[in-house]
Amino acid sequence: MSTPDRMLSILDLFRDDTTAAFQEDVMAHLECSRATAYRYLKSLTESGLLAPTAGGAYVLGSRIIELDRHLRQHDPLMRAARGVMRATGDELHANLMLCSYYGDKVMCVDRYWTDDSIESSYARGRPYTMFHGATAKPILANLPPYQLRNLMLWHSAEIREAGLGEDWDEFRANLKRLRNAGVYVSHGEIDPGLIGIGSAIFSPEQKVVGSLVFIAAEARTSAERLEILRARIQVAAAEVSLNLQAPQSNGAAAIGIMPSRPRRLKAPAGTAPARQKK
Repeated sequence: MSTPDRMLSILDLFRDDTTAAFQEDVMAHLECSRATAYRYLKSLTESGLLAPTAGGAYVLGSRIIELDRHLRQHDPLMRAARGVMRATGDELHANLMLCSYYGDKVMCVDRYWTDDSIESSYARGRPYTMFHGATAKPILANLPPYQLRNLMLWHSAEIREAGLGEDWDEFRANLKRLRNAGVYVSHGEIDPGLIGIGSAIFSPEQKVVGSLVFIAAEARTSAERLEILRARIQVAAAEVSLNLQAPQSNGAAAIGIMPSRPRRLKAPAGTAPARQKK
């Protein structure tokens, strides 16, 4: 891992159950000296990504908020989807999520909520696994083979637990079925009692960049309503994909989105990644 990668991986310490990070946390995370941890923390603080607080703790800095505002205004995926989500959500009185991914995580980047009686734990900015739900599986099914091989190599236990395959051949066959279907419907995979109906979004280069998903209450969704949502989510996702090809409002060419590849997480001591069948 390069020096910039090591330094930026300090941000991985901040999760839902983390309020702050300490120099000792960085030393343990990177297995580095106190001087190295101090140098990295100093650089991240000077860039505004971290901020020191009382007791030697560090929290996320104000630069994060500035970048989030810029993302909301200028992210090409969010801009391409915003009008489609509003029009589709209002017409069908339906809740929609726009999801993207990085590494081995999928994340909600925007929501359009018309029915506040439906509550989802899938909040904007909260990362989730790539192997569960209608937010993730349309993305997973359309990743290129080399990324899927890496995921199978590094996350074989999670893939088996999700029922996606015991080995590479079964994993690949299951994803082919999901990809050919075009729409994936999940029943309580993330939140009990909720249905997700998702379809993939593609860049101008036909690389999967995200998913568009209806979120509905299972008890209030008839078979007829479900079929309507299945058909419309595929149309809406295709509209977003088409919008990504259009020039931006400032006259610039559409930005080619290049998602990051799945990353290899540090394995517990004494373990080794499972080997895949060729």
